[in-house]
Amino acid sequence: MRIPYPPALRNLVYRLYARRVEGRLDHTQVPKHIGVILDGNRRWARADGRTPEQGHQAGAAKISELLGWCEETDVEVVTLWLLSTDNLDRPEVELKPLLGIIENTVRDLAADGRWRVHHVGNRDLLPTATQQVLKESEQATRDNTGVLVNVAVGYGGRQEIADAVRSLLLDHAERGTSFEELAEIVDIDLISEHLYTRGQPDPDLVIRTSGEQRLSGFMLWQSAHSEYYFCEVFWPAFRKVDFLRALRDYAARHRRYGF
Repeated sequence: MRIPYPPALRNLVYRLYARRVEGRLDHTQVPKHIGVILDGNRRWARADGRTPEQGHQAGAAKISELLGWCEETDVEVVTLWLLSTDNLDRPEVELKPLLGIIENTVRDLAADGRWRVHHVGNRDLLPTATQQVLKESEQATRDNTGVLVNVAVGYGGRQEIADAVRSLLLDHAERGTSFEELAEIVDIDLISEHLYTRGQPDPDLVIRTSGEQRLSGFMLWQSAHSEYYFCEVFWPAFRKVDFLRALRDYAARHRRYGF
């Protein structure tokens, strides 16, 4: 028979274990850029007898904790997948409150004063109000020196690559480059210059919560040499010790970069 422990004792054991894991973490081996697929909000809500909106709200509340942990461990860039292009097809009754939660979350990140907020995604696919929040948050935080936080809203990996190619073609059309000349110079670096994350390092580590073991189109171009960590817990239940385990697992791997 399993004996349930009092919450206070469980919390104490958890804190001690997290401190132990953190104490053994080699900060020289910490990933500089982490991508996070924040998955499982709705399933967490369903398991707890709550509404999908409450699940999304709980997931949004977890973001500031994650960024605090990243700051403590010297992570420099975090990409948060908040809304995919596929999510835009959800019923209006769910999509509208979700967009409202995302807008409030981005505003809070900007108001915090520590983070640099940068939108990655196709802004034209989003409602005007959401576009405005993303634009204002980027402008308000552009001089901040803390963790760079990419908020992936209206994001899809295939969409990003298509947008990058379109941007490249339009750019060179304005310069008067012929198709023959362009064909001669197109390479990986040139396409990378037109991605949503241009100028940033590619993610070293991609974390996905909820137990799903797939990327679902997340940063298809940038994650070619990323390490992946799939965590069983739903995103709202993600704890510091889960984060530290992901960093510990990453540090123990020998990165081969395709070799």
